[in-house]
Amino acid sequence: MSAMLSALAMGLLFGAGLIISGMTDPANVKGFLDVFGAWRPQLMAVLAVGMMATWLLYLLARRFAHPLAEPVFHWPQSTIIDKPLLLGAVLFGAGWAVAGYCPGPALVAAGALNPVAIVFVLAMLAGSFAQRAMAK
Repeated sequence: MSAMLSALAMGLLFGAGLIISGMTDPANVKGFLDVFGAWRPQLMAVLAVGMMATWLLYLLARRFAHPLAEPVFHWPQSTIIDKPLLLGAVLFGAGWAVAGYCPGPALVAAGALNPVAIVFVLAMLAGSFAQRAMAK
């Protein structure tokens, strides 16, 4: 139960951060990608802060034998940069550029009943299920 409460708390904290930073507004993402027009550099700061927080938390977590709400850590198993990873990254980036959403902000915006975000999340789920079906 404490693992679920921890996940809920972290999800709410993440969602609040996305709302406060303005990253649930696709115009901010598209503005960041418009480097030759009305460029909005705010996303760079959001990404930098996220990377710093992740790096610091990984350093801290390495000092513990196990997480607070789980029996073991679930560290990434692969460090290989292969074709599926690169293809996934390209598709993710293209979808982000076209829609202005990535999964986190889309879920927050869908939770706020934004119709475009709801359609995005439904399409994202359909794509996830299709990928799993084709991978079998």
